[in-house]
Amino acid sequence: MSDYLNFSLEGKVALVTGASYGIGYAIASAYAKSGAKIVFCDIKQEFVDKGLASYQADGIDAKGYVCDVTNEEMVQDMVKKIEAEIGVIDILVNNAGIIKRIPMCDMTAAEFRAVIDVDLNAPFIVAKAVIPSMIKKGHGKIINICSMMSELGRETVSAYAAAKGGLKMLTRNICAEYGAYNIQCNGIGPGYIATPQTAPLREKQPDGSRHPFDQFICGRTPAGRWLQAEELTGPAVFLASDASNAVNGHVLYVDGGILAYIGKQP
Repeated sequence: MSDYLNFSLEGKVALVTGASYGIGYAIASAYAKSGAKIVFCDIKQEFVDKGLASYQADGIDAKGYVCDVTNEEMVQDMVKKIEAEIGVIDILVNNAGIIKRIPMCDMTAAEFRAVIDVDLNAPFIVAKAVIPSMIKKGHGKIINICSMMSELGRETVSAYAAAKGGLKMLTRNICAEYGAYNIQCNGIGPGYIATPQTAPLREKQPDGSRHPFDQFICGRTPAGRWLQAEELTGPAVFLASDASNAVNGHVLYVDGGILAYIGKQP
């Protein structure tokens, strides 16, 4: 098969951070179905155990590690263990992230730094840990989970928007710095995803009406609906495969068209 049409991940080792559930879990599961060996990490053993149980229930043989991705020493140790136990990491997905919805003037500098640390510093730390072996192997894929907030601002998410905007530029800079080593670094910018965490925002109100935020999101999205985590998996497989070898430094927004749309006139 021509590399231009090769979407297989057969034999590849994929590390997805924060993949015990949600978007990370959906992407890792899709990678497994495309032939990759799955490795994931989370900050607590209980999350890793929960993830392992879910992968096992879905028939996926995954390896989980406890790791604080903001801790450079822990990340370096984890990558060394993965290389020794599983193999050199071919695909990295920087998925782990947090958000603190606090008005900017009410947010402390410590709270701001905490978001930056997980959402921006951690992708730098993990990418830095895997790139040397990718260089030696002669190929690698890094996919950063960005956000529509890589492009837009919104009330109460100053730290998150700053981090995700920075992650977009880190993505481009990794491309610029390591593209010559046949390493492609791209981003995926999810739209509003229907997850258990967002379920309260989609519940019917006592009077039978839709939640105001649900109305807002559906009204601002040309697709007219929330997206499913599984809808990110096709783009994620593409960006991890040889079919995207000429795609580098790009953020692919999987948002149902929301960034292209100004919204309906009231």
